Amino acid sequence: MAENAVSPEHLKEEQRRDWDAAAAGWKKWWPLFENCASHVSERLVELAAVRPGSRVLDIATGNGEPALTAARRAAPGGFVIATDQSPGMIAIAKERAAAANVANVEFRQIDGESLDIPERDFDAVVCRWGLMFMLDYAGAMRGIHARLKNGGRFATAVWATADRVPMIAIGAEAVRRIASIPPPPPDALGPLRLADEARMRAALSAAGFREIAVERMIVEFVFDSPDDFTQMRIDVSAQFRALLDRVNAEDRARIIATVTDGARAFVAADGKVRTRNETICYSATR
Repeated sequence: MAENAVSPEHLKEEQRRDWDAAAAGWKKWWPLFENCASHVSERLVELAAVRPGSRVLDIATGNGEPALTAARRAAPGGFVIATDQSPGMIAIAKERAAAANVANVEFRQIDGESLDIPERDFDAVVCRWGLMFMLDYAGAMRGIHARLKNGGRFATAVWATADRVPMIAIGAEAVRRIASIPPPPPDALGPLRLADEARMRAALSAAGFREIAVERMIVEFVFDSPDDFTQMRIDVSAQFRALLDRVNAEDRARIIATVTDGARAFVAADGKVRTRNETICYSATR
């Protein structure tokens, strides 16, 4: 290993800090986010064949999805264990569950790669937009496979390529140029990391899954204005805020203006910013 290589432990700790730092922003924006993305949670729960009485594991639950959706579908008689590495995000998920009176879900601070839980033989495992941030996503899939009962179902969603996910890609290249940030290395942790369908199929197959199926869905995120879009970026991304904090005032203003101008290209006739984003859903059987 090179002397300047960053250890997996350091990267995981950095991730936890970033998600904790972003938790307040996600709490602010989750109503808009879930209003736009709830159909993805519903579809993952369907693909995982969650039904009344099901025992479900949700990995990288974030603000509590698709855990809450699965818990409603698993009632009566079923339950959900929802995990996330960030205590800040777990706190939001618990608040949402309490406010929604969803009692058959338990939240635990657990790394999705290690899955250090005693329970086995789950009927279903779900993961919405979490695998991309795992260093060893292939190992995580093996762990998921091991925790499913025979015939149990796994369903997950990842994002497609940058050109199909403007919610994430707007202004990204221009911001890198302004801040003199080099392009990320291949396989860098990030939301678009698992856009290659062949790669995902291979990892699922290598983990022992069968009956692998793929479908693509559109998620339209809607913001009242370009300024709102940029504020969302600032609020939910600790890395973006850190970038704004370390550049000079002129570059900070240029970066904010660049993202806001990029969002203007998606203003619809009603004056709202509407971005159509492609997510890829995978389902498979143990």
